[in-house]
Amino acid sequence: MSDTGAIPAFLARLADAHIVVERAPSERLSPARVVTLAAADWGADGKLAFEASFRHAGIWGDHVDDEIRLFACLVSQGNYLVLACGVPANESGLASHAPYFPGVDRMEHHLHDMLGVAFIDHPNATRWTRHQAWPEDVFPLRADFPLDGRAPRRARADNDYPFASVLGSGVYEIPVGPVHAGIIEPGHFRFHAVGEQVLRLEERLGYTHKGVEKLAVGRDAAGLARLANRISGDSAVSHAWAACMAMERAASLQVPPRGQAMRAILAERERIANHLGDIGAICNDVGFAFAHMQFGRLREIWQRGNQTVFDHRLLMDRVVPGGIAADISAEGLRLLQSQCVELSRELDGLMPIIDDLPSLEDRLVMTGVFSEIDARTLGALGYVAKASGIDYDLRRDHGYAPYDALEVKSPCLTDGDVASRVQIRAEELRDSLDLIENLLRQLPEGQVSAPWPEGTAGVDGIGLIEGWRGEILSYVRFDADGRVARFFPRDPSWFNWQALERLIHGNIVPDFPVCNKSINGSYSGHDL
Repeated sequence: MSDTGAIPAFLARLADAHIVVERAPSERLSPARVVTLAAADWGADGKLAFEASFRHAGIWGDHVDDEIRLFACLVSQGNYLVLACGVPANESGLASHAPYFPGVDRMEHHLHDMLGVAFIDHPNATRWTRHQAWPEDVFPLRADFPLDGRAPRRARADNDYPFASVLGSGVYEIPVGPVHAGIIEPGHFRFHAVGEQVLRLEERLGYTHKGVEKLAVGRDAAGLARLANRISGDSAVSHAWAACMAMERAASLQVPPRGQAMRAILAERERIANHLGDIGAICNDVGFAFAHMQFGRLREIWQRGNQTVFDHRLLMDRVVPGGIAADISAEGLRLLQSQCVELSRELDGLMPIIDDLPSLEDRLVMTGVFSEIDARTLGALGYVAKASGIDYDLRRDHGYAPYDALEVKSPCLTDGDVASRVQIRAEELRDSLDLIENLLRQLPEGQVSAPWPEGTAGVDGIGLIEGWRGEILSYVRFDADGRVARFFPRDPSWFNWQALERLIHGNIVPDFPVCNKSINGSYSGHDL
C-alpha cells in the first residue's frame, strides 16, 4: 500500500505537537511505515493515534544489548504504521497505550512479564503471562535468560490471582475451568451473576504458555517456519505464512507466483475447514445435533482431501520459507476442484435449514450482541468484527499476492449477535470456495518455491496475513549470523478474547457456551 492518507496527516499532527520522529528507510518493515520517537513521547503519540481513529494492531518488544526496543503497530485505511522507541533495560518505564486502546491491555502485561517493561499508567496492574512460573524480577525474553529456565522445582499454584469481586444482594460467583469437561484447551472464566443473568465475566488465560518466542531464538528460517506452524494447530497455514512473509521481506526474497497462489489455496482450505467445524459446534451448543453431525461430516471429508493432496490434515509444514513444500499433481488438482463443487452442493441443501429453523433462531438471534462501538474500542478482528459492522479484510484492503490480483468478497453485517457471526462464517465459506476455484483455474506455471538466500543477517521484517480468525501479524529479526533473534506472532485472539468478556453482559449463563463458540478464540495462539 502507498504511504498516503491518514499516515502523512498523522505525522503532521505529531510535528504540530512538537513530537520529533525519525523516519526509517522505506524498506524497513515494508510495507509498514516505521518512525522512531523518544520514549517520553510514547504515551502522547498513542493518544494522538487514538484521536486520529487509528486501530492498534499490537505491541511487542526486543531486548538488544542494554536496551529494550518497543514497537507498536497502528492501522488506518489499510495502511500500517509502526512506532518504535528504546528504553534502558534497567529502567524500562513507559507510558501505556491501554487508556486509549483497551485491546492492548494484555499485550502490555505480556511485555512486562516477559521483558520487564513497566507501563507506569496502565489501568490494570495484575500480572498476565507469568502464572508464578518465574519470580517477579525475572524476565524470560531477556537475552541472558536460558531457554530451559532457572527453576528446578515445579511452579507453585497460581491460586492467589486477584480476580475482581462484585458485591450486592443475590450476586454469586461461578468459576469455570481452567480444566474443562470437553477436549478444549485450558482457560479460566470467572462469572458474577444474579439468577441466570451474567453481570460480569473475567478471563484468566495463559495456561498453555509454551515459550514460543524464546523457542524461536537461534533457529534458521526453516526451523522458525516449523515452529510457526505449531503456534495454533487450527491456523497452521496462516501463522506459517505470516512468519515466512516477515522473513522473506527481511531477506528481499520473492516467492514464485505459483507458490503464492498455492499458499492462498491452502489458506482458504484452512478457513473452510474451521468455519465448517464452528457452524456445526455453535448449533450443537443449543441442542441442534443434526447440524453438528452434518457439518462435522463435511469438515472430515474436506480434511481427508487435505491429507490426500497435501499429506497433512491440518496442512502443517506445507508453507515454507520461499514458497510451499511441494507442488500439486494433476490428480490432486482434480480432487480439489471436485471437492469445491461437492461442498457447494452440500451447502445448498444445509444452509436453508440453518437459516429457517425457528428453534435455532430463538437461541442465536440477539444472543451475545457485540456492538460496533465495543468492537472498535477493543480492536476486534475477523468474523467477530465483520458481524459488528467493521468492514475490514487484509486480502482486499491491504492486498498482498495473490489476492491483489483477485476479487475478494468480504461479508459485513451490523447486528453483532451469534446469528450474525454464524452468517459471516457461512458467507465466507462460499467466498472461499469461489477464490479456490478461481485460483485453480488460473494457477500459474513454474516453480512453487525459491531457495533461501545465504547471508541474511541483521535485518528484520513484518508479515501481515488475513487468517481465518482475522489479521495475523508476525515480526522477525535476524542476528548477525543469520539466525532468528526475535519472533513475535500476534494472533487475532489477543483482541477477540476480550470481546467475549464484553458481549456476555446481560445474557443468561446457559448461553455462555454458544457465545464462546461464536468467538472461538485460540488459547494456544494467545498464550504463546
